[in-house]
Amino acid sequence: MRRLAALLVVLPALAGCTATGFSYISKTYVALTPQVVTIGCKEPYEIYDNRQVRRMLVVSNGLREVAGCNLNDLRIDPDPAASRTGRFRAAARAYLDETARETCRVAGETVFDPLKTEFAYTCAAPVEPRGTKVPRLPGRTPGFQAR
Repeated sequence: MRRLAALLVVLPALAGCTATGFSYISKTYVALTPQVVTIGCKEPYEIYDNRQVRRMLVVSNGLREVAGCNLNDLRIDPDPAASRTGRFRAAARAYLDETARETCRVAGETVFDPLKTEFAYTCAAPVEPRGTKVPRLPGRTPGFQAR
């Protein structure tokens, strides 16, 4: 009986965290067009960059997070969960470098779930006004890439 009571207390709290995360992500990133950055063994990550608040959402592919690197070839990453943090950080760093913000640094991160991590970053340059044309990564589009 005590276990059931504890479960009834914990479940609403967990549901609230998920709903809050979804609400925050929707509010912060819904209007942004994602860009794709590739790291490691051709691993694409979608990046939603909210430049006004200097935060970016890095989104991975669910199949890759289960199977690891090089889905078509020999499996190089035997434990994708063990390398997840480093891969998401590498994608965030590569994105900043490829969008001509090499001097910016990652200042913090929030993991929403195994497929989504938000990174806060700081830059010496002032925040661009809304509507400013910003560099897009050349020749890359979000979504599944056919070979």
